[in-house]
Amino acid sequence: LPVHVGVAGPAKLQTLIKFAIACGVGPSLKVLQRRAIDVGKLLLLFEPDEVVKALARHKADAPDSAITCLHLFPLGGITTAATWARTRGTTEAAVLTA
Repeated sequence: LPVHVGVAGPAKLQTLIKFAIACGVGPSLKVLQRRAIDVGKLLLLFEPDEVVKALARHKADAPDSAITCLHLFPLGGITTAATWARTRGTTEAAVLTA
């Protein structure tokens, strides 16, 4: 079966923590809280570049991987997510497309 990987789009850590609490995603919440120990970091923008690049590398190294698609959850807003995706063109994301 094809696997569609969902990744949080660009959003403030504070926003990601709110979504993690609402969805009951414990392990993700613990990671976010460690990153947000400094209250000022709550206002920083998280961007999924590292995650997307790692997925692209995996797909390139394992072309038979079941990963066929990347879904970007626009948790920081649709405009922010669309701008992030558009500025990355077809580099890493294209590797995930079957």
